[in-house]
Amino acid sequence: MLQVMQQKNFSENTIRTYIGCLGSMAKNLNKSPDLLTVSEINEYFLRSFVGKKLGGSAIRQTIGALKILYVYVLKRNWNKIDFPRPKAEKKYPNILSKEDVKSIINVTRNLKHKTLIMLAYSSGLRLGELLNLRLEDIDSKRMQILVKQAKGHKDRNVILSPLILTQLRIYWKEYQPVNYLFEGFSRNRKYSYRSAQNIIKRSVQLAGIKRKVTFHTLRHSFATHLVEDGVDVIIVQRLLGHTTLKTTSVYLHLQNYDISKVQSPLDTLILQK
Repeated sequence: MLQVMQQKNFSENTIRTYIGCLGSMAKNLNKSPDLLTVSEINEYFLRSFVGKKLGGSAIRQTIGALKILYVYVLKRNWNKIDFPRPKAEKKYPNILSKEDVKSIINVTRNLKHKTLIMLAYSSGLRLGELLNLRLEDIDSKRMQILVKQAKGHKDRNVILSPLILTQLRIYWKEYQPVNYLFEGFSRNRKYSYRSAQNIIKRSVQLAGIKRKVTFHTLRHSFATHLVEDGVDVIIVQRLLGHTTLKTTSVYLHLQNYDISKVQSPLDTLILQK
């Protein structure tokens, strides 16, 4: 199954998610996924969904993983064993205020950790995209960052903030990474997901923020703050690398509106006294 996903050029994140979904199901049912019956899987989905152990998104991901296993590895007829998919939940992502972001950055003392958080918020990159960045991807002349083979295996350019460029130069002088922009203890190897996740978790705690915050929260906050600052949603879509505008339009609903500045349509009418 791993070989099939690699041959189909799935992203590292998708491969990790799909393997994890089937691993969790096999552990829960104490049975290898290829030996499970359709009724056993349906019962697992129902029990997990009703018991709030799995959300609709996790179930849909598990079904996607099963399809790869059954169709491309076990060569079974998928039409006869497809599973009902829960409707997608309409949930808005968690958004930080600019003050919250400022607090998280200010309490982060480690230079590498601080630079990673600042770059995440300033560019709206996914964590995987951040950790895959190489030195040559930073274009200081055009003030852009080249994101290579991101989600959907597409390249795109995102903005390079003057402030983060200054921060990156300070960071480079201190750490002098060889290949990847952010490297772990072993030179020439990129920083790990888990270490990066621990960084943001620790900084959020130090900032006194009680909500769950991840690097993806910084991405959502980046997009929402751009919309609030008047940036066209189509430009935000391209910066985020979204395929459709529908995905990006959620940030229109998340922005803060100053109601006191809204004029009633009644006040635009010229009425007779």
